[in-house]
Amino acid sequence: MANADQGGRPEAIGATAVGAVQARVRVARLGLWLIVAILALREVAVVLGTPRGERLTDLETWVGPDGVLHVKGSLYDSTQFTGTPFGGLVLKPLTRAAEQALGWGWTFGTLLLVVALGVVAARALPQPVSRRTSLLAAPVAISLLMLSLPVRNTLYLGQTSIMPVLLVLLGCFAVRGERASGVLIGVAAALQPTLLLFTPLLWFTGRRRAALSTGATFAACTAVAWVAMPSDSYTYWVHHMAGVGLGGRADDLGNQSLHGALLRLGPTGPLEIVLFLLLGAGVAALAVRRAVRYAHDGQLLLAVAITGCAAIVMSPTAWQHQLLWVLLAVVGQVGRRASDRYVWPVAIVLVMTLPAKMMVPDKLILHPLRADLVLLAAIATAAVVPFLPRTSPYWQTPIPTRYADKVPARFRHIPLVPFLRRVISHPNLLFELLLIRVTYYAYAQIRLAAAGGSNSAGRVTAEEHGEEIHSIERALGIDIEHWANHAVVQVDWLRSFFDFYYESFHFGVPLAILAVLYWRRPVDYRWARTAIGFATVFALIGFWLYPLAPPRLMPGLGFIDTVHGPQDFTQPDYGTLTELTNQYAAMPSLHFGWSLWCGLVVLILAPRWWMKALGLLHPLFTVTAIVVTGNHWVLDAVGGAAVVGAGFAVTYLFQGPRAKAVTARAEEVSSDSRAPVKDRTPS
Repeated sequence: MANADQGGRPEAIGATAVGAVQARVRVARLGLWLIVAILALREVAVVLGTPRGERLTDLETWVGPDGVLHVKGSLYDSTQFTGTPFGGLVLKPLTRAAEQALGWGWTFGTLLLVVALGVVAARALPQPVSRRTSLLAAPVAISLLMLSLPVRNTLYLGQTSIMPVLLVLLGCFAVRGERASGVLIGVAAALQPTLLLFTPLLWFTGRRRAALSTGATFAACTAVAWVAMPSDSYTYWVHHMAGVGLGGRADDLGNQSLHGALLRLGPTGPLEIVLFLLLGAGVAALAVRRAVRYAHDGQLLLAVAITGCAAIVMSPTAWQHQLLWVLLAVVGQVGRRASDRYVWPVAIVLVMTLPAKMMVPDKLILHPLRADLVLLAAIATAAVVPFLPRTSPYWQTPIPTRYADKVPARFRHIPLVPFLRRVISHPNLLFELLLIRVTYYAYAQIRLAAAGGSNSAGRVTAEEHGEEIHSIERALGIDIEHWANHAVVQVDWLRSFFDFYYESFHFGVPLAILAVLYWRRPVDYRWARTAIGFATVFALIGFWLYPLAPPRLMPGLGFIDTVHGPQDFTQPDYGTLTELTNQYAAMPSLHFGWSLWCGLVVLILAPRWWMKALGLLHPLFTVTAIVVTGNHWVLDAVGGAAVVGAGFAVTYLFQGPRAKAVTARAEEVSSDSRAPVKDRTPS
């Protein structure tokens, strides 16, 4: 009896643990499907809630009462229809449908196609995958598709661009028989001719019947369209050379093909055509070679993504709604280290779900990168990124993340999030740059939104709060802003110095400190970066809840704006918004908050006393500059200090204390963190 009890207890405990894990997976799966439903309802509400005439504009152009498919004449008379003649032939029957019914039917039909696409892609993941991954892959894939810019544009415009992608995936992963597979891919190529690039992929991977069937189906569909619409077919294939010149201008920013990028860079005429053909052929050849290799490796979905990205590059025009192939590249694994595995998928998801202006700063030197971001992602997928093969020892067993030793905490339940342990190795630079850029863009947008728009009510509230702050400072005897402002204005060199300091060091010093910490002290970099991140979030809450006019924007108090020049207070909306920032985001002062963060980080980490003293000069000069230039009240600096203190406090609560032992340990092993694993085999 005793032995039986002792022998049965571990099994019961194990069964309980397995049951708990399964229950959590079921809850996670249910939550993900709920997110899918919410995203679908949101897309339907956005599309059908848009006034008629502004929604489904491409669909209306094709099959509306005055659409090119409805009236007599050529499909390409207005160059608004950019599809193939076969695509026009398929859409012809829809011209008899009423616009309203077609809008509902088209929107829900497109959503069903997105769901089907996500399910097929989830089931095509390279094996082996865990049961948890297989259960959660479909709702995650559908959610990413719903959030992606190509799907959102397709739903809004009423486009057909999801259909070719789905046909190719069905042909590669769903149907049985090579001939049926080739038929589906051939129909997709008849809708988008550059998808004929899948023919060599099929041929060189041993599916030669499918390749022949693809070519035959494409030829048959094109021939049928030529017989039914000979004039339109001649216009498309001969006059416009497979669609070149149809639709918008080829150098438009929305065209993410190599042809569009070359035109934006300057070459035109025969030179541009030669460059396009040579570079496009090179990318296509390299992409097919890579795709064949990954297909033989058991990563057929990645091979399909690589080939689709090459088709984007080769297409004369690749508009936003046609770029879904890039999102499929998220399945590729990149990097030997475990900490690097999330960088590539995160980068692809950000590129495909966020506008390029969020990813790349609006600087003249970066405009080519900003204009062709998706194209560069497609080229990188097709020809550059070294995806791991499944035969690599790092496929299932990457180099593990190195963590610092645990540090004793003063309180029992700190850190509150124990898995956020100190990582010793350097964080991935690409991911950090993406994080900083996207976070700063979100910060700028929220700061602007906190202004309350351009109505005069926002100014009234901000000035009322300014009177409150001024009254409090008078009561406390610290209302020194007016005296300091006028004292500095009388000394030209001092005024110029503080104006320069106010404008020049706000971003440069924190970024310089983060760069040094990233390179020399990766453990402390994460600690410092997290602290300034939380401080900025708390400051945004302050901007939102308490809009405050700075002294320079307070009429009647006599302040001199030394940085921006004289103010025209007769303008009711003046100061509410500018093109760059919210003028009423004064409380708390992030100018002083970020400078105080710099001073504290240098004070804590610098090895020499003179470095610590030099670091503390920065917040001292900054607080002087923000007051004497009339840009902040003294209490704004107090607010900035409060949010920085809160940022360090929350970081402490989540991660525990920062100790010298952690940094010392990091310096000893950071050089070993990148060493490759020699004797590791897949489990």
